[in-house]
Amino acid sequence: MTQPSLPIVRLKPKTKPQVIRHGFPWVYDNEIVTDRRTKNLEPGAVAILEDAERNPLALVAINPNSKIFCRVLDRDLTATIDQAWFEARLTKALVHRETLFDAPFYRLIHAEADGMPGVIIDRFGDTAVVQPNAAWADVRIDDLCTALIAVTGVINVLVNASGRARTLEGLDDEARVISGQAPETPLQVPMNGALYLADLIGGQKTGLFYDQRPNHAFAASLANGKTVLDVFSHVGGFSLACLAGGATNALAVDGSANALELAQGGADAGGFDAKFETRKGDAFATLETLADEGQTFDIVVCDPPAFAPNRKALDAGLRAYERIARLAAPLVAENGYLVLCSCSHAADLQKFRTSCVRGIGRANRQAQLIHTGYAGADHPLMPQLAESGYLKSLFFRL
Repeated sequence: MTQPSLPIVRLKPKTKPQVIRHGFPWVYDNEIVTDRRTKNLEPGAVAILEDAERNPLALVAINPNSKIFCRVLDRDLTATIDQAWFEARLTKALVHRETLFDAPFYRLIHAEADGMPGVIIDRFGDTAVVQPNAAWADVRIDDLCTALIAVTGVINVLVNASGRARTLEGLDDEARVISGQAPETPLQVPMNGALYLADLIGGQKTGLFYDQRPNHAFAASLANGKTVLDVFSHVGGFSLACLAGGATNALAVDGSANALELAQGGADAGGFDAKFETRKGDAFATLETLADEGQTFDIVVCDPPAFAPNRKALDAGLRAYERIARLAAPLVAENGYLVLCSCSHAADLQKFRTSCVRGIGRANRQAQLIHTGYAGADHPLMPQLAESGYLKSLFFRL
């Protein structure tokens, strides 16, 4: 039974409904029969999606202001998107994270893969940061956060409204505190034997990138007795993990003074201050300068922001990944390791790997690919949605 009070949106005749039946979570604006009624639906409204023959497919959230017109919320057409619905989804997600981790520092909700399209929730002990990057979640933020507190017991709930995703949805960029208070100072986050400082107010995204945790750990497993260069280090993700793994020293390079200050604070908190250095500057220029200085390192890591955030930027992004590999490879000592990362969903693994290998070759180095890493298990991949498999980390021995 469907809910008679809900509006109906219908697929165009040539749009294949089996894509939705097989689990794809989005319907684009050019796949929907649009009329005045459909265009006047409020962003965030819930509707019934039907195929061209009027067979109901799913309960969906609507946003006429977005290219993603519909986001699938539930296959149960009788479901009500209320606090209890949020609590059920959050509970399922929490059970998985508590299986993975013995401390409450993780990504709790990873959007579509956790049944909450466009929603990101990162947990930092008794504080949670929510990114409602879709209109349906934005208009239900109070129910979502009340459910979050009920399920997890967190005290502080912050809403981070920055980022490109909200802009594409036609949403504002107003950050706010929903419950409790914002931390006055960066929080200490334990991972892989290191302590990281997360700035939940002024930092990037939700304050810390949990997705690289297993790749930090693999790098750390190579690091005992080694020297490390961590480029695009942010708050010291790879370098602090490697120091915890026994590295003799680490140099963190980033363009943000604030990020490097947090990285230094993490090194101090972990007792690695004597082994840790920072250098502020453009990554490409700094790689060239280090080469001119004749420096080499046993492990060189380059973890840049998304060079190819969309398909239009793909060619330029792949050239940038190749250039990074070409500049970084000469800095790797003989039989050392080069770690190259991409968080660009538009650049799939094969294209990214090809660019990296080409760059290493242009630097006249020979490489073995010893490991390919992905986002951690608290960032589940939705098999039907290629975009959710965005993170790739390639470990080469040169």
